[in-house]
Amino acid sequence: MKLQKLFFAAVIVLSANAAFSQTDTNKASHLVNINIPQVALLDLEVATGTTAITLDGTAPTEAGLPMTFGAAATNATIWMNYSSIVKGALTRKVSVQITNGEVPTGLKLTVLAGTASSDGAGTKGTANATATTILKASATDIVTGIGSTYTGNGANKGRNLTYKLDYATSETADYANLRFDSVGALTITYTLSDI
Repeated sequence: MKLQKLFFAAVIVLSANAAFSQTDTNKASHLVNINIPQVALLDLEVATGTTAITLDGTAPTEAGLPMTFGAAATNATIWMNYSSIVKGALTRKVSVQITNGEVPTGLKLTVLAGTASSDGAGTKGTANATATTILKASATDIVTGIGSTYTGNGANKGRNLTYKLDYATSETADYANLRFDSVGALTITYTLSDI
């Protein structure tokens, strides 16, 4: 009886060793999880200083002449940079609006988003580089069709923004509405969002 128990114990040990030795083969595998984060970042950059700008009408120097809106009423120092990683076929857009303050009566403030710089990579979207956007309190799309992309960081990268202050309709129609004390600060807000 003792011999049978000993024999039975030996069979169990050998079976266990054979079972363990059979799990290793000439292949092995494991899981690797890959995570790509969703990214939606937007920034406004200038070469030096602040992104605050001043747009001025030019006062006449001779009696009988009008105020004009020339070089002092245009600014192209700000660059819009963005990074985006979208999900599936999703695209994004950048919209712009005045979120604080009002353009004085008789005037309009416009912005033009230039062609994307050669920096960065991906689907940078499309801006109408020949049409200006009149800034108002409601959001207006300025760049559409943005996919997974990055534009580069800093001035001279991304899209150049050109602001221009001018008469709302024309000098003839709007001159009577001008008031020297109606000037105030405006907050212009850009938003990168899903379409």
